[in-house]
Amino acid sequence: MISVSTDKAKLDIPFIQNFLKDIYWAAGRTIEEVQTTIDASVCFGIYLNDKQIGFARVITDYVVFGYVMDVFITEEHRGKGYSSVLIETMMNEPVLKDIKIWRLATTDAHFLYEKFGFKALEHSEKMMEKKL
Repeated sequence: MISVSTDKAKLDIPFIQNFLKDIYWAAGRTIEEVQTTIDASVCFGIYLNDKQIGFARVITDYVVFGYVMDVFITEEHRGKGYSSVLIETMMNEPVLKDIKIWRLATTDAHFLYEKFGFKALEHSEKMMEKKL
C-alpha cells in the first residue's frame, strides 16, 4: 500500500541523506544539512507498506511562492507512478493551497512536472541567482 505523509516524525533522515549525498543536485549534503533543510520546509515522505521510498520538500511563504526541492523515488521503485502520487499530493496539500507561484529546477524530469502544469519560465531573462 502506498501512502504520502507530511509528518516529519515519520521521515527516515539517514535514508534521505544517503540518497541525496550522491545525487547531482545535493552531492555531499551532510545529515546535519539535510535535517536543517527538513526543519525549514514542508516535507513529504512517500511510503510503500510503511517503508520510505521517496521524498520531496517545499520551501514556501504559504501565500505567494513555493519552491519544490529534493524530489526523489528510489531507483527500484521508479516507473510505477509513485512520483506522480507524490507530486499530486504535494500540489493538493491544504497548507499550500494559497501559493500563487510554484517553481522548481530539473534536468531530467520535465515530463513529470508538465503533468501538473509546470512549464518553462515565461521570462527567464528576469531570473537571477547567486551561488556560493
